[in-house]
Amino acid sequence: MFGFFDSPDKKARTVAARLLEAAGRVFNYRRDVLAADLLAELNSSMETLRALVREKADAAHLNPASEALDAVLRRAGGTHYPQSSWTENVEFFLVAAIVILGVRAYFVQPFKIPTNSMWPSYNGMTPEVFSTRSSEPSLPSEALRFLTLGARPVRVDAPVSGEVLLPVVQTGPNAVSLLSGTVAGRSWLVFPAQLQEYRLLVGGQLVRVTVPADFPFDWAVRDTFFPSGKLSPAATFAREFALGHTEERIMDDGNGGKLRVQFLKTGRTVQAGERLLAFDILTGDQLFVDRISYHFIRPKVGDGFVFRTGNIHSPFMLDLQGRQIDSFYVKRLVGTPGDKLAVNEPVLYRNGQPITGAPAFEHNARQEGNYGGYFALMSLAGGQTVTVPSQSFFAMGDNSGNSADSRYWGFVPAAEVVGRPLFIYYPFTHRWGLAP
Repeated sequence: MFGFFDSPDKKARTVAARLLEAAGRVFNYRRDVLAADLLAELNSSMETLRALVREKADAAHLNPASEALDAVLRRAGGTHYPQSSWTENVEFFLVAAIVILGVRAYFVQPFKIPTNSMWPSYNGMTPEVFSTRSSEPSLPSEALRFLTLGARPVRVDAPVSGEVLLPVVQTGPNAVSLLSGTVAGRSWLVFPAQLQEYRLLVGGQLVRVTVPADFPFDWAVRDTFFPSGKLSPAATFAREFALGHTEERIMDDGNGGKLRVQFLKTGRTVQAGERLLAFDILTGDQLFVDRISYHFIRPKVGDGFVFRTGNIHSPFMLDLQGRQIDSFYVKRLVGTPGDKLAVNEPVLYRNGQPITGAPAFEHNARQEGNYGGYFALMSLAGGQTVTVPSQSFFAMGDNSGNSADSRYWGFVPAAEVVGRPLFIYYPFTHRWGLAP
């Protein structure tokens, strides 16, 4: 575009520069198919105009030379000249796409945290619960929260009056989980996705709530019905279970039979139309991963690091159909080749000493804030020690009690390491910035 106040000479030089650029493209692309005399005429016209540009000639000399080159280009350019603005735009976006793909493949790759295994260092999807209708965001606030936090509202009203009960199952001596099932659904109302369906019992009537498969719905339930304390949802439900706050009922199993179900009492009774659940699903942290550093330096203990799972062969790396999970995971690097690892809850030990190298290690050892400490599970249960073999790493989540990591599925092959988290670019929270 020409500036409104540009002089005739400046406009002439701009036109000349663009013509020379187009002529160079035609010359390079078509010189093997053009007749010798036409190619010579094109080259001569280019040299004439190029010389005038170098001499900073005025419009009176540039314009005739530009018109002469344009006339030659129209005979020699084929489909390359004249070039429409639409063609130029397509070419620009194609080049931009190639550059972006190259950067993504070799330098910096965007990555979204899928689960809360690294919480609170990195967040997967998390709930924000609203205890009263007056505390729920207004429509303008919802729009702003969607843009800045990726927040999606979930609001459920009671269909009838009655007591609220939670169907649960005991999964361990100190763990009780909500019953749920996988259902087919849509992501963003368009893309096929696997969703998780939960059921609550209100006045004897089942209420279904469907959320993304990786969303910690039990967290939202804990904060809604058992908001005091800092126990994990599983531990909170286990405490209520142990206190005898349960009720057993016989329910239809959906296939004409009966099923004995344990329900956890929430201690809350609602009226028909009253708000039963109100929370926002906040999107997981989205960050850039540095893919180049580990080509020059070895990963070190304490790094957050991203790796592929396609060559980690374990029953814990199979999906529900028995297929190998080939995905990107992010964990904390806790063991390099030769390291001996053990857990004496809540402390993780490396080579006989409390592990160091990242603030998350100290936070977990002291169980500070939202860090719950390290748990002796699976390969590190019962005081066992694990030695990391060569060309391998041991990965653990900062949220040790809710992390499927190397304790379950073994070592990360060195060849599968992708890079280290670099920068959290979304959502716009206090964690925005350099990745911990």
